[in-house]
Amino acid sequence: MRKRTHAGPLPATHTAGVVVAAFGRHYEVDTAGGRLRCYPRGKRSSYACGDEIEVVPGGDGQGVIETLHARRNLLWRSDAFREKLIASNLSHLVIVVATEPGFSDLLVSRCIAAAESQDITPLIVLNKADLADRLASARTQLAPFRTLGYEVLEVSALHGAETLRKRLAGLQAIFVGQSGMGKSTLTNALIPEARAETREISEVLDTGKHTTTFARLYRLPVAADETRGGWLIDSPGLQVFGLAHLSADDLAEAFIEFRPHLGRCRFRDCRHENEPGCALLAAVTAGAIHLRRWEHYRAIRSEIAEARRLNPGW
Repeated sequence: MRKRTHAGPLPATHTAGVVVAAFGRHYEVDTAGGRLRCYPRGKRSSYACGDEIEVVPGGDGQGVIETLHARRNLLWRSDAFREKLIASNLSHLVIVVATEPGFSDLLVSRCIAAAESQDITPLIVLNKADLADRLASARTQLAPFRTLGYEVLEVSALHGAETLRKRLAGLQAIFVGQSGMGKSTLTNALIPEARAETREISEVLDTGKHTTTFARLYRLPVAADETRGGWLIDSPGLQVFGLAHLSADDLAEAFIEFRPHLGRCRFRDCRHENEPGCALLAAVTAGAIHLRRWEHYRAIRSEIAEARRLNPGW
């Protein structure tokens, strides 16, 4: 997924920039001289929010992307036939869930696996924590993740989300999660000038209506008592997060509670299904691996296997 990096000194016409939004084959890019609408040179178009690039500015606020600098990481999702770049050069993946509407803990595990596979720190944000009658149930759903040491921050976007603003200071983060969790409302609370659109939740479907159709990067304001800046990407709501690009070994490694048990099965080619002497199955039986997380792993593993059957190119 990486492009070649530029070797040698850059021509004077090149300007450094960061991709802040992607719309098909054109991109908004922030540079020291202002924001440009840029296009890639050639047919290939595979840039993501957060990409550090070099552009050649043209007239009318436009430019051409010439070079992509090496990414520190890349968040993307894939199924049997498609892949979608989401963001790059992240320090944190902020998984936004809410007390209402209901959220999928399987999706939380998917997002965490994607983050772990790219050395990105997951942070779970439980929004709408002011809805006391729904709070206990949401906490119960998130308990397996807390037990593993993943940070869970309870906030209310409608009451300013001040604790989240302080937590994100100096970070390079992205909001991900299902529609209706309040990602855009949180973005507005943290960055009022963003004016991200929000809509009412559909009570009939117990889900949210899509309000963000593309990822956009916003610079986080620096408070008077802070010395660090940072940025935040608001991304479209999603219901699935395909991980077809992960191998079976990569997926197992992305479940951090599996790591102490990997390589300890009786058979080297153990598939962790019904084999005798499987260290992972023994850990599940002993309670060292939460049953719900084990179910998540098996569901994702089966999905990846099916994607690779349909597309051996993976």
